[in-house]
Amino acid sequence: MANGGGGRRWGRSTVAVVGGLAAVVGLSTATDAALQAVGVFPTGGKTMGQGLFALAFGYRALFGVAGGWIAARLAQARPVAHAVVLGGIGLALSLMGVAVSLGHPEMGPGWYPIALAVTALPLSWLGGLLARRA
Repeated sequence: MANGGGGRRWGRSTVAVVGGLAAVVGLSTATDAALQAVGVFPTGGKTMGQGLFALAFGYRALFGVAGGWIAARLAQARPVAHAVVLGGIGLALSLMGVAVSLGHPEMGPGWYPIALAVTALPLSWLGGLLARRA
């Protein structure tokens, strides 16, 4: 029965991390679309100004904490570890963004993907800590 229990834990861990990731990606995408729809973010391939990138970073930071919180709350055991795994995934994805942006400065300021990469782990970890306290 130990194998079955381990399999359930592995499944629960996967659901926890994927749930946190889906929340971060879903919330970020929906907020981007909403801000574009109401005219805050430009459309038609126009580059945003520094202030709009700061706004995007701000809500992505909040969503990173929320994703860590969700991953931790869904985890059966070791909630903060699940949040940190999510943060590692966020770091990896952000590093890909840094690599892409290096060759395409027209995509926006270099600080933006770097800030996302630097904060991915600590923000997700913070979400895990907050969930553990709840």
